[in-house]
Amino acid sequence: MPEKDLALIGIGYWGKNLARNFYSLGVLHTICDTNRQLLSKYEDMYPDVKKTDSVQEVLANPEIKKVAIAAPAAEHYRLAKASLEAGKDVFVEKPLCLDLEEAEELVEIAEKNLLILMVGHLLHYHPCVEKMKEMVGKGELGKIYYIVSNRLNLGKIRQEENALWSFAPHDISIILSLVGNELPKEVWCMGGAYLKTDVADTTLTFLRFSGDVRSHIYVSWLNPFKEQKLTVVGSHGMLVFDDTVPWDKKLILYKDYLQWKNGYVPIPIKGNGKYIPVPEEEPLKRECEHFLLCCRERKKPITDGREGIRVLTVLKMAQESIENGGKSVSHVTKPIKRNYFVHPTAVVDKGAIIGEGTKIWHFSHIMKDSVIGKNCNIGQNVFIGDGVFIGNNVKIQNNVSVYKGVEIEDDVFLGPSCVFTNISNPRSQVVRRHLYEKTVIRRGATIGANATIVCGITIGRYAFIAAGAVVTKDVPDYALMMGNPARRVGWMSRHGHRLIPRDDGIMVCPESGLRYKEVKPGVVRCLDIGEDEPLPAELSTGKAAYRQIKNQLS
Repeated sequence: MPEKDLALIGIGYWGKNLARNFYSLGVLHTICDTNRQLLSKYEDMYPDVKKTDSVQEVLANPEIKKVAIAAPAAEHYRLAKASLEAGKDVFVEKPLCLDLEEAEELVEIAEKNLLILMVGHLLHYHPCVEKMKEMVGKGELGKIYYIVSNRLNLGKIRQEENALWSFAPHDISIILSLVGNELPKEVWCMGGAYLKTDVADTTLTFLRFSGDVRSHIYVSWLNPFKEQKLTVVGSHGMLVFDDTVPWDKKLILYKDYLQWKNGYVPIPIKGNGKYIPVPEEEPLKRECEHFLLCCRERKKPITDGREGIRVLTVLKMAQESIENGGKSVSHVTKPIKRNYFVHPTAVVDKGAIIGEGTKIWHFSHIMKDSVIGKNCNIGQNVFIGDGVFIGNNVKIQNNVSVYKGVEIEDDVFLGPSCVFTNISNPRSQVVRRHLYEKTVIRRGATIGANATIVCGITIGRYAFIAAGAVVTKDVPDYALMMGNPARRVGWMSRHGHRLIPRDDGIMVCPESGLRYKEVKPGVVRCLDIGEDEPLPAELSTGKAAYRQIKNQLS
């Protein structure tokens, strides 16, 4: 009987397929996703599986020994590192991460702690590809000349990563395995960005290996038909894997496709190929089974972290070629830019993870193993403790200390000199580091200047804590809290306006027009938009729109 000890982080486009397979294999313990509405869709499908929006809760659970990560690629490093350091075996979807140094760090952590780190390069677990690798390995195609891979479709169109990083990792992974896991001597890559600036919708990559073995990879999400085809051409045969045709026609061998007239003139022999019979099995299920087997027997996965580094190296070479107009790249020459700002007087310890677009200002100190999301603003003289998790678009004003045990979700505002604690009864003579209490500040909440948040409580979504308030117990969503000890004196909208109920109980925000209602005593919900949904652009237009709405109301 398999043990239910695996958590899946990310239940979106691809994560739902991993959930289906791990659930069928009897190991799915928890599904974690920051989108609570998305989580709720799987209540009936997986009624006996725990659902949570807290990664920290997953990592702290001793029942969870394995973590599978299907989050956006930009989050892979942060989540994989945190999982490995929590002592979990890790499966992470392709690519392993977006930075070579970070990939090497993940492999070092896994190897040092004797943990399994596996990358989701799915094609390795396709029975047809396994047969292809077997035939090439036995020399049935003779000397390999070149390998061609086309991966074309109309969608899924991504806004963050280009077609190279989205589509090509699978093909690069297989091509490297077919040439003996050798890195290419040279890489050329050209791409075109048509739908969004700087995000290539189509790329053509050329690889040259030793022995003059060559390969090209053509990927695009702007193609009127779907094509997923890999062709290996050797001196004694050509092998084609077409993943868009029925199973019994997916793998075809063209043997002895040439004859030599007078010993030196090649004459092509055109004829029907021979279909290679391969047992039909779902590749994703086999991949999931392989991960579980490696965890159980403590054996190295086929697509381990080292294999992920090789694929990432080729991706980086190709990306560098794109950025240099398709020029040849023979080795990795520069690190991927870390796109965040740290003032020269600030200290960021090695091991801290800082998201893109974040700014860290004068005299602040960010300790190791803390995680700060994208587009955050960390003011002057701010301290972020070891292991603290901070979401995206968080604004922390001057003179704030965020200690271990505090978890801050997206879009939170922390006013100047507000105070967090992590022990209810601190004593200098008594060491209680192992008794830190968890404090959670939910999405969109505001903590006013000089307010104090007693540890071990949760501040609800879009709650508003007034300046100087002392909060000693849990705060519901949208609550307006004042005083010492703080008590609820009303409700606040997402835009930070006090809500006044009409006769019918509906409360309308004067800035946005969004409607709110107390659906049961002490529980307010927005009737127009879910608590975890971002604001539409038209509701984030600032003072001009606010003045216009006020004039209309008056």
